[in-house]
Amino acid sequence: MTQPSSTVGLLHPGEMGSAVGATLVAGGARVLWSPEGRGPATRTRAAELGLEASGSLARVTAAAAVIVSVTPPHAALAQAREVAALGFHGIYVDANAVAPATSRAIGKVVEAAGARFVDGGIIGPANRKPGAARIYLSGPAAAEVAPLFASGPIDAHVLTGPVGAASALKVAFAGWNKASQGLLAAIRAYAIAEGVDAALLAEWKISMPEVPARSERAVQDNVRKAWRFVGEMEEIAQAFAAVGLPSGFHEAAADIYRRLESYKDTAAPPPVEEAARRILEQRPRAPR
Repeated sequence: MTQPSSTVGLLHPGEMGSAVGATLVAGGARVLWSPEGRGPATRTRAAELGLEASGSLARVTAAAAVIVSVTPPHAALAQAREVAALGFHGIYVDANAVAPATSRAIGKVVEAAGARFVDGGIIGPANRKPGAARIYLSGPAAAEVAPLFASGPIDAHVLTGPVGAASALKVAFAGWNKASQGLLAAIRAYAIAEGVDAALLAEWKISMPEVPARSERAVQDNVRKAWRFVGEMEEIAQAFAAVGLPSGFHEAAADIYRRLESYKDTAAPPPVEEAARRILEQRPRAPR
C-alpha cells in the first residue's frame, strides 16, 4: 500500500494545485514538480510550499510513486498522454474537473502504459484553510492514495464506486455552483443592457435579499478564473448529454465564461458593470 511518505509528482502547483501540494507536504510526502514552462508566480508558490523542483517532467515521472494531475480541464487528457509516453508505472491521480467519460479515457491511457489509475474530483476553494476543500477519490486504488491527504488542508474521501464516480460528483456539484454563477453574471449583463439593473437589484432586495450580493460575487470571485471554467462547463455539458440530459445549460455557461476569459491576468476583478459590458460586447468563438 502507498504510504504517506511516498514521493509524489504534482502537475502543477497553480492555485488549486498549491493547496494540493500543501496537503501532500503536510502529510510527509516528498513532492516533486517540473518548472518547465511555468511562470514566476508558480515557482514562488512551489518554493514557499517546500516543493522540490525536479527539472523536466521525465525526471518527475521517473522518481514519483504517485502523480497527481491538477490542470485546466481542457489539458487533462493531453497531460495524461504525456506522462504515459514517459513510461510512468505508479499510480496516476487525475484530480481535474472533467466528465466521467473523460476520466475513464484518461484512465485507459495511463493504464495502457503500465500505471494504475485513480479518478479524483476537488470541491471547495483553493485557500489552503483546513477543511475548506475536499478531494473525492474513486477506483480500485483510491484507498491507497487517500492517506497522502491525511494531514490536510484538503481532506480525502474515498467513494464506493468505479472510476468516474469522483468526476460525476464534481460534475453534479459544479454543474449547479459554477453554472448558476455564470447565469447570474449573464442576468446582470442583460439587466444593464436593458437599463433595468437598478430596478432588478431593488426587487431582489425585497423578494430575494441574498441575491444582489451573490450576483456581485459571481463576478468578483470568478472573472479571473473564467478561462479555466470554459473547459469545465464543456465537460459538464458532455456529461449531461451522456445520460440523456440537455447540454445547453452548460454550453451557455461556457459561452459566458469564454467572454470573460481575457481577465485571466488582471490584478483585480472588474466592477460588475465593466464585466457586463465585456459579456455583451464579446462574440462567442468556436469551442476548444
